[in-house]
Amino acid sequence: MIKNILVNFKRYSFLMRQLISRDFKVKYKRSVLGVVWSLLYPILMMVVMSIVFSQMFRFKVDGINYLVYLMTGIVMWQYFSEATNNAMTSVVSNFALISKVYIPKYIFPLSKCIFVGINFVLTLIPWLGLIILTQFGLGEFPASINWYYLIIPYIFLCFFLFTVGVGLLLSCVSVFLRDVFYIYGIILTIWNYFTPVFYSIEILPQKLQSLFQLNPLYQFITAVRSIVLYGARPSFMTLGIIGLIGVGTLVVGSIVFKKNQDKFIYYI
Repeated sequence: MIKNILVNFKRYSFLMRQLISRDFKVKYKRSVLGVVWSLLYPILMMVVMSIVFSQMFRFKVDGINYLVYLMTGIVMWQYFSEATNNAMTSVVSNFALISKVYIPKYIFPLSKCIFVGINFVLTLIPWLGLIILTQFGLGEFPASINWYYLIIPYIFLCFFLFTVGVGLLLSCVSVFLRDVFYIYGIILTIWNYFTPVFYSIEILPQKLQSLFQLNPLYQFITAVRSIVLYGARPSFMTLGIIGLIGVGTLVVGSIVFKKNQDKFIYYI
C-alpha cells in the first residue's frame, strides 16, 4: 500500500489539497483570529500548565528551562492527539463521498494528519520564539542552540509517520467498531499521563521508568528535548529506534487498512 500511496499521491494531489483546504475553512469558520489561534493555543496552554505545575504543584526539572521542557511536550502531544482523533473519524464522516466515486480511502486519514501537521508547523514558531527568549533571561536556565537542531526534522518526520500509521489503524477499526470513538478518548487520557509532558520520569521508581520508556511518544519527545535542552545528540540507537517506530507503525497501519478497506462500504 505504501507504494500505491506514493504512486497515487500526485494523481490525487488536487483532492488532497481540497480536503485540507476544507478542513481549514471549517476549523476557522467565523473565527476572528483564525489561523492565529495556531500560534496562541500552545502559548496559552504553556502559560496555564506552567502556572499549575510549576507554581501550584512545584514541578520542575533540575538544570534546564522548564518552560521549554513543558512547551516541547505540549506541541508534540497536541499534534499526535488531534491528528489521530481527526484521522479516526475521517473515513466514516466521508461516507457520502466514498459511496459515489472511487477514491483511495487512505487519503482521508492522511489528509487529516497533514492538515494538523500544518498547524503543528505553525506552533513551532512560538516554540522557537520561546527558545530564543530564554537566551535573554526568560526562565532560570537558557535553552541550547546548537547544530544538532538539524536532526530535529528527521525526528519530526518519524513522528509524522508514526502518527499516520496510528491514524490508519484507528480509521479502519472505527468503521467496524464505533465504540472506538469513545474508547480512544479514554486511551488518550491515560496515554497522556504516561507521557512525560509536564513531568520528568526521573521522579518515578526505576522499574516504572523502564516501563514508561516503552512509550513511543516518550522516545520522540525525549529526543527533541535532548537537543533543545541539553545540547546533546540523541544516540544512534535512539535515532534508529525512532525510525523503526515510525516506519514500522506506518507499515502495520497500511497493511491493516489495505486488507479491510474493501469492506468499508458494507459497514459505514
